[in-house]
Amino acid sequence: MTPARALGADTCSDSAAQALVRDGLVVIEGLAPDLTARTAQEIAAALEHGTPESGTRRLGALFTRSATAQALALHPLVLALADALLLPSCARYQLNFTGATALDPGCTPQRVHRDVSLYPFLHPCPVTQIQAVWALDAFTADNGGLLVAPGSHRWPHERWPEPGEMVPVVMPTGSLLVYSSALLHGTGVNRSPDPAVSVGFQYSLGWLRQEENQYLAHPPEAARTYPEELRRLLGYDFGGPSLGFVDRDDPHRLFEEGIGAPARRSRPEIDAAQAALRPIRFGNGD
Repeated sequence: MTPARALGADTCSDSAAQALVRDGLVVIEGLAPDLTARTAQEIAAALEHGTPESGTRRLGALFTRSATAQALALHPLVLALADALLLPSCARYQLNFTGATALDPGCTPQRVHRDVSLYPFLHPCPVTQIQAVWALDAFTADNGGLLVAPGSHRWPHERWPEPGEMVPVVMPTGSLLVYSSALLHGTGVNRSPDPAVSVGFQYSLGWLRQEENQYLAHPPEAARTYPEELRRLLGYDFGGPSLGFVDRDDPHRLFEEGIGAPARRSRPEIDAAQAALRPIRFGNGD
């Protein structure tokens, strides 16, 4: 059993989205080697002292540490995949967390899990999150970068991997892996002599609580320097009509000078997106 075949850097977003829906994951090889190399340099010192967890070092609040990581989070292909998988269930999606991971040699493997398990939904259910993982180091069969259970996004809730059903994702430096909230996965043991480093950005439905508290990780004084699109993705925006207002007004007005318009608890395009959604039933397995 192997993960789906990797796609090339020239793959169009429609083909990548079809593969992600079909297989639960998609690998785009060599998509952004320059951006990943610069990100690796910018976070190296902070990651050296990242939070240790059983042989793994982790680092959050990435945009305060790396300007290039901001470009990775806003990569057009990743946002196109978020559009395809998340917008059927929300008017707006958001960044759920930002993080870097260094798997040191001999690290303890991460437990196998689905990202949707953060929330009390019975699987299968609509996609709640997608995870974009950028390889700052190559993922190999030996360094434990990520193990996945291919096809598990379609398994029943109670189905768990049998021996041999968890297989490694293999991809060169600069590649992108995106997987859905329903895919069973976990990091493995790094049996190589060197750390395996990656950065990840998770995008979730805009009406869910974010896993990383973005307003503390990226407070207004830091977010003010970010591109507007990134600020809005972090949550300085509505998550849907009336979701996230401040003093009954648009939260992004915190960054706008001289605004004299009346307060607003939504915007027309958000109202239109909400009106186009079909009500969905979470948690019944349908």
